[in-house]
Amino acid sequence: MAEQRDYLEKYTSVSGIVREALPFELVCTIAGVFAGIILVRMVDMIEMIPGLIVLVPAILGMRGNISCTLGSRLGSAIHLGLIDRIERNPELINNVAGSLALSLIMSILLGILAHLTTVALGMPSNVLVLIAIAVFAGVSSGLVLAIIAAVITVGAFRHGIDPDNITTPALGTLGDVVTMFAVFCAAKVVLWI
Repeated sequence: MAEQRDYLEKYTSVSGIVREALPFELVCTIAGVFAGIILVRMVDMIEMIPGLIVLVPAILGMRGNISCTLGSRLGSAIHLGLIDRIERNPELINNVAGSLALSLIMSILLGILAHLTTVALGMPSNVLVLIAIAVFAGVSSGLVLAIIAAVITVGAFRHGIDPDNITTPALGTLGDVVTMFAVFCAAKVVLWI
């Protein structure tokens, strides 16, 4: 009974939540500026591939949704005792594989939707270029963020921090930065080819 009360005071009190989450929220807010810096560096690419202006917000949203959901699922699995280590854990592997499969499927759809929207707005577009950029950015950033999600959730729990307080803001912010960098790299490669 005393153990449960200690748990509730630490993980569900307002002061406990703020104490754990605030430092990560501040770091994530500051780090979010880097995604904007990468976007500013892409102005020339957006002029050459107008569909990027449609694709970027959609792929950032997709990446945030899929990665944060993965982080939440891993946090729940840790709290339920299904995951206690990273190595060869079927629960972890299945969650990461599902996340990557969603990333691939949704990236293809986003490339097609970005193309159709760009054409509907009267701008030139190449569906294969947008699909290639979306797939590369979506899957590569998904892989990086899946690793980060596993490390954050397991690491936080091992250090007595509730993963639910830090995983979503960390993945949301890192997802924006990593995905913008992946879009930037993919667009550079496409323009180079």
